[in-house]
Amino acid sequence: MLVKGLTVGLLQENCYILGCEATHQGVVVDPGDNGRAILKVIQQAGLTITAIINTHAHMDHVMAVDTLRDATGAPFYLHRADLPVLRDVPERARLWLDSEVDPIRDPDGYLEHGQIIQFGREQLEVRFTPGHAPGHVVFVHHAGRQVFAGDTLFQGSIGRYDLPGADGPTLFRSIREQLFTLPDDYVVYPGHGPATTIGTERLTNPFVGQLAERS
Repeated sequence: MLVKGLTVGLLQENCYILGCEATHQGVVVDPGDNGRAILKVIQQAGLTITAIINTHAHMDHVMAVDTLRDATGAPFYLHRADLPVLRDVPERARLWLDSEVDPIRDPDGYLEHGQIIQFGREQLEVRFTPGHAPGHVVFVHHAGRQVFAGDTLFQGSIGRYDLPGADGPTLFRSIREQLFTLPDDYVVYPGHGPATTIGTERLTNPFVGQLAERS
């Protein structure tokens, strides 16, 4: 599977463009901002985007959704529990960035735990991982041993749980039950910062790793 990542927006969010190398169909994960830059990468990769899929709807992950939707004609998918978060984006932008942004249009469909997203010959498994956001999900590519984890698990850290709709114990449980049940060699591509592996974070993560549990 083709994986193209680019960091966008003021909050340095990681957007991922995933493509089937056999059919040139692809999906965009978390188009947070800089829609023109994302579209340029899509064009350079020669992909036809069949879906825009979001791990969650915090403003730094959705600001380019409608730009991508209008340019590609691809439907936008989100977990239903994050719909209030999506609709609150203009207010969050006013509070956090002191800026006015247009509302993001509602999703064309909703993601569910256990759903399989197919593009060309590639498949992503949807896993429900609330805690950082009420409708957070991750996308697992078993064939490539990769997980696109949004803001659940980072290199040496975890997602914030002091935000509206967030909950720490729920986030810890999501990571342990939905991410740490994957094999050690699965690469984690997070919503911010560098990639890591399940094994590294299972052992050393100071919040949810084995060393944290012993301390």
